Amino acid sequence: MKIGVYGLGRFGSFWAETLAKAGHEVVGYSRSKKAVPKGVTIVSEEEVLSSPYLVFCVAISSFESVLRKCAPHIPSGTLVMDTCSVKVYPTKWMNEILGERVHHIATHPMFGPDSGQNGVVGLPFVMCNLNANADEYNTIKDAMHEMQLKVLEMTPDAHDREAAWSQGIVHFMGRVLDELALQPTELGTKGYKSLMTIVEQTCNDPKQLFYDLQRYNPYTKQMRLGLKGALDYEMAELIAHEV
Repeated sequence: MKIGVYGLGRFGSFWAETLAKAGHEVVGYSRSKKAVPKGVTIVSEEEVLSSPYLVFCVAISSFESVLRKCAPHIPSGTLVMDTCSVKVYPTKWMNEILGERVHHIATHPMFGPDSGQNGVVGLPFVMCNLNANADEYNTIKDAMHEMQLKVLEMTPDAHDREAAWSQGIVHFMGRVLDELALQPTELGTKGYKSLMTIVEQTCNDPKQLFYDLQRYNPYTKQMRLGLKGALDYEMAELIAHEV
């Protein structure tokens, strides 16, 4: 399978290399000079957009504008996929901009360079079929199964609702804990070391990803309010039981 990866940032490079390791012919394009991922051939923007399978690995906040710029140059036989960590807004943009002319599937590889550094076997991969035909959709689904990913099929809304209380809250807490400037200590328990791991994994990602996760998931505001309410409750309980 020939796959074009548009965007070779931290995640795009990782995903392109992972797909290449799985035996696919992977070509990549990046607007800025990046280190070439292993097994990936760097090509022009025109060539990557003409790939039969095209994966966009760009920031959520940039996806709409990038898609509008690229859409006129994407052949109708191409199958387009996003990799955004939210799904409602990217789905809306792909449906509006690509329409019925270019078939598309919303995807979310729920891992990255840190969590997938030892391989992606068994890790979750979300798929939302938007307007691909059965053969196209099953081709991608089978390819992910061959990589031994855990394929999860759900609607964009269901994805964002669940992700707000899993991925969204983890990234939020990672940034909060990072503000405390926590340091390794010999007194650190396994729980403390787990907190440090959360900080490392979330704060290694660009800050833009954190902002985008909070802004473009329609359910993260509810998550943050719930988190604040729980914190306020526990603080009040402590005050009420002070000696």
